Amino acid sequence: MQRKVSFVIPAYNEEESLNELYSQIMANINLCLSEELLSDYEFLFIDDGSTDNSAQVMKELRNQDEKVRYIIFRKNFGKSIALQAAFRNVTGDIIITMDADLQDDPVELKNFLLKIDEGFDMVVGWKVNRLDPMEKKLPSKLFNKVTSKMSGLKLHDFDCGYKAFRREVSDSLDVYGEMHRYIPVLAYRKGFKITEIPVHHNKRKHGKSKYGMERYMRGLFDFLSVAFLSNYHDRPMYFFGKVGAGFFGIGFLICLYLTVQWFMGFQIGTRPLLQLGVMLIFLGVQFLSIGFIGNMLVDVTVRNNYSEAHIKEKV
Repeated sequence: MQRKVSFVIPAYNEEESLNELYSQIMANINLCLSEELLSDYEFLFIDDGSTDNSAQVMKELRNQDEKVRYIIFRKNFGKSIALQAAFRNVTGDIIITMDADLQDDPVELKNFLLKIDEGFDMVVGWKVNRLDPMEKKLPSKLFNKVTSKMSGLKLHDFDCGYKAFRREVSDSLDVYGEMHRYIPVLAYRKGFKITEIPVHHNKRKHGKSKYGMERYMRGLFDFLSVAFLSNYHDRPMYFFGKVGAGFFGIGFLICLYLTVQWFMGFQIGTRPLLQLGVMLIFLGVQFLSIGFIGNMLVDVTVRNNYSEAHIKEKV
């Protein structure tokens, strides 16, 4: 089959793992080449501001194999930015992302490519038997359940770094913050066909996990962003309009009630309820105005940013 596969591997302080990972992938690439599942390949390593010798190892791999490419960041920007840089520099038809810590098993490469050939745009790994500490597994289970419920996309392991997808998917994505956790959701929102396969998960052999407790707070904010964008990205008035109409309606009813009391001779000028009613009306108008402005921005963006990536087929 005439297609090129790009292996995207972000790394932060993984000097002990890179050579072994490269060798394992190459063994499975040769198997896929013999079975004509691919015709060409490339490696794209991204050094995310490592403080060890990861960058030097990548350069040595490049000297050994011209199909190895690398991007070296000036400092640590995070996995999302590393993936974004890779997505804008790959040349393959199929992209396979893997973590550099040897926990993703390259023996699964064939299964990913076969699943792509069934017509899917993205295949996500599912670490059925995850060999991580409990403090990582429990939050991950909660994250996956909530994300699946919120997005409508039924997957077991959204955050698995082991994925395969078509070039059209990566070209349509903009990843930042901690959005790498929501890549399947972002792709699903754009209409791509997504599935998952069980993958073997290895114990970490070298170094230690780079993720601390602060990632959960960042992930919460990104979750809220994705929740909003998934439902209201191209129709902000549906969100701001509902909130604004609710505030305006409650404020109007309060003021109407006080108006009736005023006609009956009651003093209402110093009542806190009057201030609440007026404030809610103003809030309602503000939210409705934000909704109108949001719709205007969406209209301009859609007209200016139309892309062939939106189209699945045409004659």
